[in-house]
Amino acid sequence: MKRTGTATAPLHGGHCPPWLFEQMQTLGAAMVEAIVVEYGTEEVLRRLADPVWFQAFGSVLGFDWHSSGLTTVVLGALKESWAARAGDYGLFFAGGKGKASRRTPEEIDNWGSQCGLAVPSETLTDASRMAAKVDSALVQDGYQLYHHVFVFDRTGQWTVVQQGMNEGNRQARRYHWHSAEVHSFTLEPHQAIMGRPQAEVLDLSASVHQPVQDASVESARHPETALTTLRKLTESADGSRHLIMPQRHYVPKPGYFNKILFKIYEADPANYAELVALPGVGASTLRALAMVSEVVHGTALTFRDPVRYSFAHGGKDGTPFPVHRPDYLATIDSLERAIRFAKLGDLDKMKTFRRLSQIAGPTPTSV
Repeated sequence: MKRTGTATAPLHGGHCPPWLFEQMQTLGAAMVEAIVVEYGTEEVLRRLADPVWFQAFGSVLGFDWHSSGLTTVVLGALKESWAARAGDYGLFFAGGKGKASRRTPEEIDNWGSQCGLAVPSETLTDASRMAAKVDSALVQDGYQLYHHVFVFDRTGQWTVVQQGMNEGNRQARRYHWHSAEVHSFTLEPHQAIMGRPQAEVLDLSASVHQPVQDASVESARHPETALTTLRKLTESADGSRHLIMPQRHYVPKPGYFNKILFKIYEADPANYAELVALPGVGASTLRALAMVSEVVHGTALTFRDPVRYSFAHGGKDGTPFPVHRPDYLATIDSLERAIRFAKLGDLDKMKTFRRLSQIAGPTPTSV
């Protein structure tokens, strides 16, 4: 995982002004089209998976740099505005916030049927499900996922941007995935996680926990031993090391664990990824298996948080200054003209944008 700085996103309510959302759609789609025309779809996926680039992109579109809404509104605007171009360029957006996130598999299948893909749709829907499962069950940080967007191209490459909220501290945390960097769904799969580091986070996807993963599969193959061990843990009050757990992660009761454990036993998963993918296996089950494995097999748990930005047009709330509509429209017009010239074979305009970017220097990585 790349450590690229930190940014804290407070949870913000309210709605993006309709006029600004409309302009975000136009400018956002023009910028993505410019990247596709010059660099290809794989570059869009790579940039969306970069949390610092994504944050700067949202700021250029006029959204508050520090707001949780940047993620949901920017991706919502892109998904709507890009739909008409998706088939032409072979780049597709699926998912969204709340109920829209649950339609991700259906939308992936629809795009596959309409436009054709180099890989089966099931491969992509499985990747979408596993990304959501890992960030809700393996990364136990107290953030509840409520937003999931899956971006992919015809070749089968993909990026996931999903966000969780913590109502206790009123903050959001964003998780970025990029298929080119995912060698295992259950071991260090993230491109980056953006948020404020906190104490006592159980990240079962950390490489240091591979022995815990292996031992958890072994523990699941011996349900009676696992249940006996868990029963002892819940009855013990000696404050031993394996019982020092954050309060938000309760120790599952053996009665509940009994049902899911025998379902796991019957499924007989061959490895940890298959175990995690099983329906009904969530954060509490994986945590219980990890605790049992620590006691039975001596696989120690660690609680390290896996968590590891430039205004162009102002912000919707007038911070640090109000969005200036003439400047915003001028940027859209410049990009659209550059794209038209590029399509005609004149890349000078696009090269000018690249030179301007080089002159401007790197984007700041922290605020």
